[in-house]
Amino acid sequence: MAKSVNKVILLGNLGKDPEVRFTGGGTAVASFSVATSSSYKDKTSGDWKETTEWHNVVAWQRLAEIARDYLKKGNKVYVEGRLQTRKWQDKEGKDRYTTEIVANELVLLGGRNAESGEGGGHSRGASSGNSFDQSTPDFESAPAAHGTEITDDDIPF
Repeated sequence: MAKSVNKVILLGNLGKDPEVRFTGGGTAVASFSVATSSSYKDKTSGDWKETTEWHNVVAWQRLAEIARDYLKKGNKVYVEGRLQTRKWQDKEGKDRYTTEIVANELVLLGGRNAESGEGGGHSRGASSGNSFDQSTPDFESAPAAHGTEITDDDIPF
C-alpha cells in the first residue's frame, strides 16, 4: 500500500499559450494556466452560478517542448501531475510561496487543429499513444505509474 499520494488530474481549457524557457543547463521548462469551471445553484436566488478556478502548470524537458508545439490558448486539455510548492524571494527579499502542478502527462482533447475545426479525437503529445513521464531534474521521485489510457468513453460528460 502506498504511504502517500500526490496526484492531480485537471480537465480544462488553456488560458494562454505555454511560455517556454530554458534553464542554464539547457532544460526546457513550460509554464501555462488551465481553467476549470464548476456550476452550483444559488440557494437564495435559485439561479445557476459558475465559478472558474485557475491552475498554474509547469512541464519539464520533452513534455515542455510538446506543450510549446501543440497547446494553444483555448484548447481543452487533460493534465496529470503532482502538486509542488516552491519558496522564492521577491524584490524586497520577502519569502514567497507558489503552488503549481508539475505535469507528467498531457492529452490535447479535440485534436491538434481543434480551433480550425479540423481533426478530431485526441492526441497525446507528438503522436497518439505516447505517454511521457516527466519530473523536475533536481527532484528525485519514484517513476509515475500509468494505468490504461483514458479514452473519450472514460470522461463522465
